[in-house]
Amino acid sequence: MNLAVGFFDGVHLGHQSILAQADAALTFDVHPAAILAPDRAPPLLMSKGMRLSAIAEALGRKPERVNDPVKAIPFTRSFAARSPADFAGWLKSTYPRLETVFCGPNWTFGAHGTGTADTLRALGVQVETAPFVLHDGIPVSSTRIRTALASGRIEEATLLLGHPHAVAGKVVPGKGIGRTLGFPTINVILPDGLVRPPFGVYAVATELGHGIANYGYAPTFGERAWPSPVLEVHLANPSTGLALPQALTVSFLRFIRPEIKFPSLDALKEQIARDIEAARPTRQP
Repeated sequence: MNLAVGFFDGVHLGHQSILAQADAALTFDVHPAAILAPDRAPPLLMSKGMRLSAIAEALGRKPERVNDPVKAIPFTRSFAARSPADFAGWLKSTYPRLETVFCGPNWTFGAHGTGTADTLRALGVQVETAPFVLHDGIPVSSTRIRTALASGRIEEATLLLGHPHAVAGKVVPGKGIGRTLGFPTINVILPDGLVRPPFGVYAVATELGHGIANYGYAPTFGERAWPSPVLEVHLANPSTGLALPQALTVSFLRFIRPEIKFPSLDALKEQIARDIEAARPTRQP
């Protein structure tokens, strides 16, 4: 059995190159920094559930598929304190049919991250290290993608991920103002701990269709603005008669404009119509 190891936040192009060679994957339930250095833990690209699903998809269908292809083990201080030799022993006992471990070039393990691919080889485990995947001559990394998303560079993040950045959030009741303007919305709360895009309007896709979304407070509504940021999704061609879902997965396609406060609801209504037009897919000649 071939095993891919890593946290795989975002399951980006680099991660995909590792997972494509494996039959199964070993990851952690939480980012190690969340336990070892909470003040330096990065905002994540994916929730745990979405990450595990994306890892399983990236593994693909293999002729010799294991029953439990993705294992997310609890990351604790005691687990992090294992020596590299202890970790290697645990790995062999957990995966008795293990043949090769596939990892990224900067993967480390064991106490204080002292174990490397060479360490694991010396402990009797065959290891294949995948080279960095480069984009514009720079390695693709989760950190690079987080920076792009936080800066509103949505299309750059899509290129680095190999797929649009998506987030699943809880649907909450709105105030009905969008419906009175002719633009009803599905209002989504983004989960805690994930990277946040800048406040603004985006072209988006959901399981219910394409449209636009405003992420922010909706400041034009004054005292009726949101007390905390909300993703308000308006679908271009919504299906009628369907009950609102409890959760919605939203894929960010591109940034359209920053969120601003308009002088009137009429001015906001006119801008929303322009945003919808700007969000339409570009037709190739």
